Amino acid sequence: MGEPRKVAGQRNAAVQTKIPVSVRPGFHVNSNTPSEEYLIPLKLTWTIAGALEGGSVTYPKPSMEKYEFAEKPLSVFTGDFDLVVNFKVAANAPAGPGAAVGKLRYQACNDRACFPPKTVEVTVPYQIQ
Repeated sequence: MGEPRKVAGQRNAAVQTKIPVSVRPGFHVNSNTPSEEYLIPLKLTWTIAGALEGGSVTYPKPSMEKYEFAEKPLSVFTGDFDLVVNFKVAANAPAGPGAAVGKLRYQACNDRACFPPKTVEVTVPYQIQ
């Protein structure tokens, strides 16, 4: 996973950042809307928002791929893609630096099997003007 772009904005401003994600060749992660109930979706949640509110995530369009271990094609992300996050700067946000912290949960698979899900921390630095 790459570094998110720093967010800068004034109070009440809508701000956006992109969080780059890179899946190793030969692997895929289930999309945020997996095609089977037993599959674990890619999901980004915020644990500390700081002076930022909202944090709605726009996921890329998944691709439908067929793998040996599943009867039907699966909704997955592969390669490099961005998660686009929209925040609003709080009306009472103090000026200065801070960081929103979230967790990205995913399940990586290759063409034969899926691995246990993992959770990695995501930090979005911000500067309130």
